[in-house]
Amino acid sequence: MSDLVLTPPAPVTPVPAETAATMLPMTDERAAELAAKAREFAGELGGIDPRSPEFTRKVHDIASMGDTEIRSASQVANRMLKRPVAALDAARGEGADAQGRVASGLVALRRTVVDLDPKQAASGPRRLLGLIPFGDRLRDYFARFHSAQKHLDDIIRALRSGQDELLRDNAAIEGEKANLWEAMTRLQEYAVMAKAMDAALEERIAVADETQATVLRSDALFAVRQKHQDLLTQLAVSAQGYLALDLVRKNNLELSKGVDRATTTTVAALRTAVTVAQALANQKLVLDQITALNATTSDLILATSEMLRTQAGAIQNQAAATTVDLDTLRQAFDNVYATMDLIDSFRAKAVDNMAVTVDSLSSELEHARTYLDRAKEASA
Repeated sequence: MSDLVLTPPAPVTPVPAETAATMLPMTDERAAELAAKAREFAGELGGIDPRSPEFTRKVHDIASMGDTEIRSASQVANRMLKRPVAALDAARGEGADAQGRVASGLVALRRTVVDLDPKQAASGPRRLLGLIPFGDRLRDYFARFHSAQKHLDDIIRALRSGQDELLRDNAAIEGEKANLWEAMTRLQEYAVMAKAMDAALEERIAVADETQATVLRSDALFAVRQKHQDLLTQLAVSAQGYLALDLVRKNNLELSKGVDRATTTTVAALRTAVTVAQALANQKLVLDQITALNATTSDLILATSEMLRTQAGAIQNQAAATTVDLDTLRQAFDNVYATMDLIDSFRAKAVDNMAVTVDSLSSELEHARTYLDRAKEASA
């Protein structure tokens, strides 16, 4: 975010008194009407005895011409003066005008936005795409953002309040401008009349006798030109004040637009940045999980292939090998042969033993037959 640069407005250009009388529009008919009144007044003044009270009253009327409008215009200037005084009091801590509060609110908003900028939320390598923090820093950043929401809302409310006061100031300024324009219009009419009266008195002085000419020049013409000068001076000051009021009004409008941009575009951009940061962080989390899952899948495939390779090799070795171990088979045959030899030897010995047994049994039976016969005979 670029640094905020505040450029003060250019001062209002001073209005020369000689050009002030021509700044306001005036119809030719109105100018001709005022010139006619001035000539009529000068004619009446020239026909009055300079020593009479009526002549004095006429000169006094010239001297007091436009005094009400001058006071009205000066009151507007006095009310305008209160604004910079209030601003100075605000700078000393005695209060705050709308422009000062809006400026302070904009500075506070800028600081808050800079503090909550995701780009500033992390340092070092723990960033996503070099812009967005992630991990513990991301959690800390979102926690800080949520905790700053109330402060951000307070700043926005303060800006809106200042904006409303700026708009109220503009409404008051429009009223002051209208009053000042009306006073300036009458001042210009008096200035036009004074100029026409000056020319008419010059004509009267040119044809009057020396005594009357001296009185007209020293009393009437002096009063007319003095009043003309005062009117032009006040008109120039009022014109500059009118331009200053219009400049203040335009500045207030620009400040109001700045508040709108700050409370809409800037805050929306901040929230968009936070939303993007959160979305990118979630995407990074999903991406990490997918990467981990792919790594696990690769490990499973590798482990399965290694198992297949080991098992297939064992099966092939088993298929190539004999079913029974040759040594074991030889030992088994040797055992069978030994058993058969043992049986043959046993049978050979048993035959002899059985012959002895048969002979013994036959002898015993013969011996027993004698006793059986004897027993049989005894029974008969």
